[in-house]
Amino acid sequence: MTTAQPARSVVRCADAEIPTDHGPFTATAYRSATGTEHLAMVFGDPAGTTALTRVHSECLTGDVLASRRCDCGPQRPAALERIAHTGAGVLLYLRGHEGRGIGLAAKIAYQLQDRLGLDTVDANLHLGLPVDARDYADAAAILHDLGIDSIDLLTNNPAKAAGLTAAGITVAHIAPLEITPNDHNTHYLATKRDRLGHRLTRVRLTDTL
Repeated sequence: MTTAQPARSVVRCADAEIPTDHGPFTATAYRSATGTEHLAMVFGDPAGTTALTRVHSECLTGDVLASRRCDCGPQRPAALERIAHTGAGVLLYLRGHEGRGIGLAAKIAYQLQDRLGLDTVDANLHLGLPVDARDYADAAAILHDLGIDSIDLLTNNPAKAAGLTAAGITVAHIAPLEITPNDHNTHYLATKRDRLGHRLTRVRLTDTL
């Protein structure tokens, strides 16, 4: 059971139109009470609707360095494309969520996976860190500021939907956002499916832990 999260405030700092491969988005920067800066990429006018929404956790290795160990990098443009095709929606880029919230330095525990044969769950636990340290109070505050209280959530992760619900957002529907596995991330995706409950159908049944 997910415990309700206390309301949190964010400050809207700046807006700019960003031309993308998927059409023009309005980028709105927010700053949380802890100083963490987040970005909302808004397409069309989703206020007052059940908006198609992607809550995308920061992933420098996937989003910037194009690491093939995860599915984060391809999910971001796929989400922008889906949102633009729908005509209105938002992608929230949440900073401070690197490595499911444990931070970049701790996330570079790939050596634990390689040397000790640990998956991402056991690598976190081996370091004395939680399996998932993310919360979604900032995401909820940003959505409320954008006039969005109900969403269709682009995710494969039911726990993300539960976290947003606990933060005060109505998740009307979960829309899958699957990426075709590659030779480097099949085990990672199998871990998500088998140990974290992600709804993944493209990972072969033989790819078990």
